[in-house]
Amino acid sequence: MNKTTALVWHERLMWHDTGHLFGPEGQHQWFEPYPHLETVAGKRRIKNLLDASALSDSLEVLRPQAASREQIQSVHTEQHWSHIKSLSEQSRGGEGTQNSTTTPVPPGGLEIFQLAAGASIAAVDFTMQTGGAAYALSRPPGHHAESDRALGFCYFNNAAIAARHVQRKHGIERIAFVDFDVHHGNGAEEIFSNDPSVLTISIHQDRHFPVDRGAIVQATDGFKNNLNIPLPPASGTAVYQAAFERIILPALEQFKPQLIIVPCGFDASGHDPLGRMLLNSEDYRWMTARLMEAANLHCNGHIAFTHEGGYAPHLVPFLAHAVFEQLTGVESEVKDPFLKALTSPWASEILPHQEAMLKEAENSLNLLQT
Repeated sequence: MNKTTALVWHERLMWHDTGHLFGPEGQHQWFEPYPHLETVAGKRRIKNLLDASALSDSLEVLRPQAASREQIQSVHTEQHWSHIKSLSEQSRGGEGTQNSTTTPVPPGGLEIFQLAAGASIAAVDFTMQTGGAAYALSRPPGHHAESDRALGFCYFNNAAIAARHVQRKHGIERIAFVDFDVHHGNGAEEIFSNDPSVLTISIHQDRHFPVDRGAIVQATDGFKNNLNIPLPPASGTAVYQAAFERIILPALEQFKPQLIIVPCGFDASGHDPLGRMLLNSEDYRWMTARLMEAANLHCNGHIAFTHEGGYAPHLVPFLAHAVFEQLTGVESEVKDPFLKALTSPWASEILPHQEAMLKEAENSLNLLQT
């Protein structure tokens, strides 16, 4: 078994209320109300499968404390904090961002948002103190939240808050983000765009969300400490493995972080309604193994995962379970019933248009090195 692995969990985080109206701003005349896609189902089913398989017995379960206003404002503006706080205090809540109904602030939501940030802080504290891996299984997600706005189901950037906390508390100089959510990790990119102590890497579906972010060119145009790896839709095993081996792992080798933070989204899977990629549970296991190896090589095993996207509740538990098996070194009796269906022959090859995108991202890495 590997060093002790921590699961950061708090039942209150499952009580985040996203409401019952999902859709574009001002277009509800002909839009029948639809439940929000960021629901508790996937997250709770992850925890349930961990318990049912007894893999929970191999985890140190941590109960987080709420992040303080000071900790949140280490990466967010006073105006953003005040906006979220004001909406949270209203009896009917409100919208966390000005142009979308996808990020509703429920009454009393601030308390849960602070607890979600605190879960990520607990995860990084654990790995820095023990050298073991940690996973913050929390909601709402955070990787789209920028310094001054909520976006894409995210209110505060949990992973970024944790990174700034660990810099101040543990005095480390270099942190790397490796975000493999299917959507671009715009929040950390924006927050740390002028901070050479943080390397932000995002591998995501090209031109997906946010639609105006995540292009390769940004890595050489004012984002000197950022690598974007936008991949064409229908990219699978071979493309992701090539991106890791040719771009992500060499970037970590160059940067030599003292901590790796993984904004972990399971929405690059073949069944996810908010992505068009082809990953399966073994792909998530493989990516986790490579990042653990990098953490052992460069930063004494210091690695923390923050839970982000993943909107196929039937599948997400098996994707996450593979990650937890890899983190703990424990092989359970769980078999992914969807693995065969998601092991596509299309995912085992790199098509010419995918190779072209990989080469462009490799060139971006070369420019970053200069």
